[in-house]
This record gives sequence, C-alpha cells and structure tokens, in this order.
Amino acid sequence: MPKALYPGSFDPITYGHLDIIERAEKIFDDLMVGIVENPRKETLLSFNERKELVKKSLEGENIQVSSVITFSGLLVNCAKQHNRESIVRGLRANSDFEYEFQMALTNRDLAPEIESVFLMTAGEYSFLSSSIVKEVKELGGDVSSFVPGVVERKLARKFSSAD
Repeated sequence: MPKALYPGSFDPITYGHLDIIERAEKIFDDLMVGIVENPRKETLLSFNERKELVKKSLEGENIQVSSVITFSGLLVNCAKQHNRESIVRGLRANSDFEYEFQMALTNRDLAPEIESVFLMTAGEYSFLSSSIVKEVKELGGDVSSFVPGVVERKLARKFSSAD
C-alpha cells in the first residue's frame, strides 16, 4: 500500500495545488498533505490559517486525503516519521524542474528509501502560484478562477484589514 506526502507552504492553497492533490490521491493508497513552516519564508497566512484553508478547500472540492498535517524541519524526516515511501511534487515550468531536481537529489542522499514523484500541473494552472494569487488579490483583482471561494474570502479579509 504506497503512502505519499505532498508538502508545501500553501500560502494560500490554489487550484493548481488541488489539481496535484486530486491526481496524486488516485495514484497512492494513502496521501497525506503536509504544510511546512519555513522560518526563512515570510507567509501571509498563519500555520493554523493555512491548515484550515487546506482542509476546507479539500472538503469543498470533495478530495479525500488521509490527513493534513503541519511540520517544520527536514521534509525527509517528516516523511519518515509518517511512514511515507514517496514525496509528491508538482512541476509547472523549467524553473520548477531545476529547483525540484536539486531537492530530489538532496532528499535521496538523506533518505534513499523515499522516492520523489513529480506530477506535471494541468496546463491551465501552469502559470499559477500562491505569490501571484496574493499579489492579484492585494491589488484588488479577481482570484476566483485561481482559488476556492473560502480562500478568496480569507484573502479579502486579510488585505482589507491591512489597509
């Protein structure tokens, strides 16, 4: 029974992330979504807000995963702790590939028993990133085609309180 972990900062979760999760869920018997806290990366949303939005987005899109967790530290340590054989990553463009290739090789050195599995994002999401979503929303744009409604409403509240 293959078990996988799909990690990310999900600040916020987008339809691109949900596309990868939905497709990975069909491949793996047990898919866990892991929300990472990276101390070097400043986030708009708190750990708890991101976890809540991931759970609500999955529920709203009727996507079933075994669990949604939060973690910090090395990804391979989290995968080992939760008995994951694979780490799922999404790829959008060549720039993603270069970074993900480096990370996969590093992870293989640290934990050769854990495989990195890459899924190409759907073409309609190939340009989409959490950073773009935040920027568009902060500047008053419509992000409804990029994120679930629950995420759009949370971003609207965040940016209206920042004024």
